[in-house]
Amino acid sequence: MKAFGFLSFGHYGAARGSQTRGAADMIRQAVDLGVGADELGVNGAYFRVHHFAPQQAAPVPLLTAIAARTRRIEVGTGVIDMRYENPLHLAEELAALDIISAGRIAIGISRGSPEPALRGYEAFGYTGSRDARGADLAREKFDLFLRAIDGEGIAPADPRQAPVGTLLPVEPQSPGLRERIWWGSGSRPTAEWAGTLGLNMMSSTLLTEATGVPFHELQREQIDLYRAAYRAAGHTRPPRVSVSRSVFPITTSKDALYFGGRTGGDQIGVIDGFESTFGKTYAGEPDDLVEQLKADTAVMAADTLMLTIPNQLGVEYNLHLLESFADHVAPALGWRPNSDGPVQPDPADDASRL
Repeated sequence: MKAFGFLSFGHYGAARGSQTRGAADMIRQAVDLGVGADELGVNGAYFRVHHFAPQQAAPVPLLTAIAARTRRIEVGTGVIDMRYENPLHLAEELAALDIISAGRIAIGISRGSPEPALRGYEAFGYTGSRDARGADLAREKFDLFLRAIDGEGIAPADPRQAPVGTLLPVEPQSPGLRERIWWGSGSRPTAEWAGTLGLNMMSSTLLTEATGVPFHELQREQIDLYRAAYRAAGHTRPPRVSVSRSVFPITTSKDALYFGGRTGGDQIGVIDGFESTFGKTYAGEPDDLVEQLKADTAVMAADTLMLTIPNQLGVEYNLHLLESFADHVAPALGWRPNSDGPVQPDPADDASRL
């Protein structure tokens, strides 16, 4: 693990103890948390994207605000649900964000997770899916998105303004943007697909598979398959891999009150019709966390760890959690704090992992 950041689900509501009573609280606090994390040397600020729910939805304005007020921290998503997106508009917005941030983005995209709305993407105007979960729609739109950010001609030019047959690319273009696109893989087959395309890979705290092995071992297998597919496809840029975990160092009485006794084993459940494996929560004294995370084979195989945070507990408390992890846990795992920008994978290290 060379980098770590926080992953916020962007919850808000009038729950007891919530410091994000409404959307305005959540969004403004997210910016402040990103700025504070940058000052601590944390490598990344990442946000979940959900629709028709009291959570973070439109990520680009938020990421732009954080990027404009910070110097080093990477800003990104984990993940954008492609079913809800216009791929060409998304390509334009992310190119602009990439330019504003000077390349400090890590945009996770996927088919998306179950939403409160039934086929909610159809309410956004995206119909015609032949799959009850919209996977075909997401893949088709993602293919167009990649073509757009690669600068491919997309729209026929007006023949009164250009030679017949001219195809126009979307603008703006941001060179290297594709290298900062991640696919949120929930299974081993989608990980191999992402590797073949030469994308980076995000893997969450759940996998839509259950093979009987511990979650971290199944996720490590996913990472290995991804890297093998990436190499077999002939890609030469060192790929990046992130995993998400719920990790809470207990260093104060308040930490113990919130998270004491929260550790447990993996869980098996059903999500979106798939039998799935859910990773455990890590909570404890820093020295114990170091040993537990070192034994987590997926964490140690990834270059980036995303820590899920309880955003409704407010900026001050979440910065305390990040600082505790940075001071007492991350150095023993190989963490490199931000100094001149987002941590990049070391080609030599990557070669050894492959």
